[in-house]
Amino acid sequence: MAKINDYYQKKQLMEKLTEELRQLEQDQALKSELEFEDKVRALMKEYDKSPKDVLQVLSAIDPSVAGAKVEAATGSRAKRPLKTYKNPHTGEVVKTRGGNHKTLNEWREQYGKEAVQSWQQD
Repeated sequence: MAKINDYYQKKQLMEKLTEELRQLEQDQALKSELEFEDKVRALMKEYDKSPKDVLQVLSAIDPSVAGAKVEAATGSRAKRPLKTYKNPHTGEVVKTRGGNHKTLNEWREQYGKEAVQSWQQD
């Protein structure tokens, strides 16, 4: 009986999704976006360009719009924020972008994780 219940659930879901898709296909804004996409793809094919090439052109035109997308396409990511810790016992300062710093780990063993975390400077 579990299979028949699964069948009817999936059938209802499919009918619901079919109706949502039909409504989307009637949306003028979606039709306009799809038409634009088709034209861009046709231009890319006509000039033998990849999406990466298009993003580079767009970033040259307006760096604020496409700059982040070009970086994301190359696989780079934003740097972690620099954190500064000051040991109140010794006055020693450690600046790091990661949490696996040798000195920080030694302090955590000696003073405890919460204590070292409280030493973080703003």
